[in-house]
Formats: sequence, C-alpha cells, structure tokens
Amino acid sequence: MKKYLFILLTATLMCLQASAQSEQKKFSVYGVGFYNLENLFDTEHDEGKNDFQFLPEGSYRWNELKYEHKLHNMATVLSELGTDVLKGVGCAFIGVSEVENARCLSDLCNQPELKARNFKFCHIEGPDQRGVDCGFLYNPSLFTVRDVKLIPYKYELPQDSARATRGFLVVSGTLADEHVTTIVCHWPSRFAGSYYRELGGKQVRVVKDSLLRDDPNCKIFVMGDMNDDPTNKSMYEALGAKEDIDKIEPDQMYNPFYNILVKKKTGTLRYDGAWNLFDQITMTPNVLNQKGAKDFSTLKFWKPEIFRRDYLFQTEGKYKGNTKRTHAGGVWLDGYSDHLPVCIYLVKEQK
Repeated sequence: MKKYLFILLTATLMCLQASAQSEQKKFSVYGVGFYNLENLFDTEHDEGKNDFQFLPEGSYRWNELKYEHKLHNMATVLSELGTDVLKGVGCAFIGVSEVENARCLSDLCNQPELKARNFKFCHIEGPDQRGVDCGFLYNPSLFTVRDVKLIPYKYELPQDSARATRGFLVVSGTLADEHVTTIVCHWPSRFAGSYYRELGGKQVRVVKDSLLRDDPNCKIFVMGDMNDDPTNKSMYEALGAKEDIDKIEPDQMYNPFYNILVKKKTGTLRYDGAWNLFDQITMTPNVLNQKGAKDFSTLKFWKPEIFRRDYLFQTEGKYKGNTKRTHAGGVWLDGYSDHLPVCIYLVKEQK
C-alpha cells in the first residue's frame, strides 16, 4: 500500500511541476537611453549659426579627420548603451543633445555600429544661436514613429526675446504595441541662472499634461541634459519629478536618478571633484508598479543605469577620473563627451 501511495504522490508532483512550467511567464525587456554628444558639429558653416569654432580654420581646427573620429566615438557609445542587459540589441530609442544638424545625425546613423541595427533618426532644426539641437535615434525593428514636433522654449521677460534657445523635441510612437511619447530636452545652461531652467520645467510639464489629456494611457518619458540635478527646483518642483516611487501623484513624474545622486553620490559629469547628474530620464506614473504591484501586462519600469566604460574616462593627469572630452584646454583628446549616457529598462509580459 505504501508503495502505491509513493507512486501516486510522485506522479502528482510531476503533474504539478509540469503545470507550473507550462504557466511560467516570459517577459520582454526594452532599453531607453539619452546621451549628450558634446558638440557633434560637421565641418561646414550653417548660415545664421555661431559654429565658427567648428570649422577647419576655427579655434578647434575642426576638420574631416576629427569629425570622422567624433562620429565613430559617438556611435561606439550609442551602440553599447543598454547592452549590459540587452546584449547585442541595446536601446530601442535614444534621445541626444548638442547635435548641429540633420547631416550629423545621418552621418552618425551611417556609422557601422549603428547601421548594423538600421538605426534611424528624428530631427527638427531649432533656433539655438550656437546651432545645437536635440535629436532622437531609434531602432525601427523595436520602435515605430507616429509623429514628431518641436515645441519652442518661450521666454517670459521682454529683454530675453532675442535669445532663442533649444526647444523640446516631442516624438510619439509605438513601443511593444503601446503608445509612447518622449520629450527630449536640453535646458538653458548654468550660466543662465535657475529661473530659466525652472521655466523650462514648467513648460515641459504643460506639454506632458496636454499629451496625457489626449491619451491617458500614453507612456511619457521626459529626458535630456537638464543642466540641473534631480534635487534642483527645475526638476523637483517645476517639472514635478519625485524620488519615491510609491508616493508619485498622478500629475507628477518619477525620477529614478534622484537617489543615484543623493544616496550613491555619483552622477554623469564631474566638476571640481564633485559629481552632478544633469542627464536624466523621468516617466509618468502609468509606467510604474506602485505599492508592491507586479502587473507587467503593459510596459513597466524596471531599473535605471548610468553607462560607464573605462574608455569614457581620463586615466591620468590632473583630470584623472573625469570624463574624456573631445577637447580640453584647446587640445584635441579624440575623446567622447563631458557627460556620461544614461538609460532605463522597461519590462512587459509576453502574451
């Protein structure tokens, strides 16, 4: 009798195990990134733009050799961004800043590292006097573009009206069969004062709210070089990007990079030995699993990442440990950028 009970119990366990395996869930992971390309200029003058430093006769002696090296360096980083998790795949899309024009983005996408994945780009020429714009790169096998528009940054003070600066590049599309919209930003510099970045935060928040009114299910990401840390007023109050995932209100955004700066004491650019974290990706609450929820039936946030490789840092001299820039002290370093790239990972259950 005991022998038969043992056989019955074993058979039952085997059935339960087979049932559990058949019900095992599978998930897809997607990477979303941002990178400040630090002065990706071509070698020709764009009329009306102050790009004279980046000409063959300019102060940087910017020629075809340097331009080709810059393109290769940027493509190397962009192709590796997100591959710590998604090996051989990388990011579905990447926002970029400090790009001169569409030609630069076309040349960038034609680099072997990005061409291998058939990367495409979105760009609208902006009014910035120095001639730098935001752009959007995407892998068309993962992301489909629906709409692209550039929303201008608007000054409030009359004396500022002639100082045109970068607008907000808004790209709407489909990722994992869902409506996703990204607002790529490059807010006014630190030299301009906090007021101007706070103004940028308020304006982007209005854009985000308008998009949600049109489609409450749209997953919205605000990303860019904000020229402010997650703790500064432009991000924390004006945009409303907060750090506690369980306390995000419907009209706010979640900023996963806040605690990286505050708790881990690291960032994306270094100045006088201290880290700042200007490069951020924030998201609307509908991308979050809050208060212990584990619903991955739609795209949900998993984790953030500051992308680091040894080649992105200076390894000797006075600025050892700083990011390896294209130029420093007027000398061409054949480097990358003064900023590190960032990305976040999203997860969705496979049907």
